Amino acid sequence: MKGERCNTPKCAFAKRNTVPGVHGPTAMRKLTAYGKQLQEKQKAKRIYGLREKQFYLYYVKALKQVGNTAEIIFGMLENRLDNTVFRLGLASSRTKARQIVNHGHILVNGKKIDIPSYQVAIGDVVSIRETSAKKKLFENVAENIAKNPINAPWLTIDAKTLQGKVTGTPKFGDVEMNIGWPVIIEFYSK
Repeated sequence: MKGERCNTPKCAFAKRNTVPGVHGPTAMRKLTAYGKQLQEKQKAKRIYGLREKQFYLYYVKALKQVGNTAEIIFGMLENRLDNTVFRLGLASSRTKARQIVNHGHILVNGKKIDIPSYQVAIGDVVSIRETSAKKKLFENVAENIAKNPINAPWLTIDAKTLQGKVTGTPKFGDVEMNIGWPVIIEFYSK
């Protein structure tokens, strides 16, 4: 996603939901079952900003756990630190959140964590470092959080102190995402 622009009617995903090219809107493309599965997997990879091997390793970890594999992989991707920073509203996009984490601006339970794939757990407190909070990068964050409340029920944030807390685990119905997680699991299970 491209930050705030996708909250408006000018979002590229909403404007052009067709294949690229001159014949995009009128092209008759019939996707096979494999093609649909591949398309869903690629969409999820792009949304979360992962490479193929990273995404596949999440699938392997999810397979080893007991429960619905699709929901487990969704939960693991939503509990990544870069995604949590994005969901809390500390960054306008996942790529920006990843960069903020990489540059060491984020604290988890008072410790600096600069690994975007770090898995946050229930009870973890995510905040901005004191020295980083004064930077131009974070000057309008409190206003944006107050203006646009977070839409992730498993997270809470205090707009004044810019401290977020993980209060639960993400479920499929919590966030509107147009991704077919069971189809992705089918793709990898071949």
